[in-house]
Amino acid sequence: MSNEHDNVALLHPELGGGEFIENDSFSEARLPERQYCVFRAGRERFCFSVLEVEEVVDWPIVTRVPLAPAFLMGVFNLRGTIVPLVDIAFTEGRRPGMLPKHVVVAALKGDSQTGDLRLGIAADEVIGTYSATEESLLDQAPAEVPHCRGMLRHDDRLALVVDLRRLTDVFPVPVI
Repeated sequence: MSNEHDNVALLHPELGGGEFIENDSFSEARLPERQYCVFRAGRERFCFSVLEVEEVVDWPIVTRVPLAPAFLMGVFNLRGTIVPLVDIAFTEGRRPGMLPKHVVVAALKGDSQTGDLRLGIAADEVIGTYSATEESLLDQAPAEVPHCRGMLRHDDRLALVVDLRRLTDVFPVPVI
């Protein structure tokens, strides 16, 4: 079944007046893109949608929390807000004295029962931001990484896409 507009030439304003492109090629060239912040924690690459990332900061002064679970590295002060700091690569065991270099601060919008949550994720390296279409996303994630919902293909590599809701279920942090 063919749409009567499939082969109609459209005037495209970004091409500098008067140039026409075919409707099919325009729709193929303009697939919706999302941007992701890619970082490394331990041996794995992870990513968040940039819409979930508030900022990336250098390693702060971290205050340990007594009797905290192993994944909770502590809390830190971010311009007057206390933010819990989670190490999602804690199962790999870090060498003593080798702290991560950055913190990716993510924000999870609350619902009617819970407030907003800011969460710091320990990152050994922040690789950058990448634009990706839905074709670059794989729906499956390894079963041993329950806080991820899929994988992002970038630069011939894969990054695990972190799901913030699942992350707070797997790594429950205190609300401060």
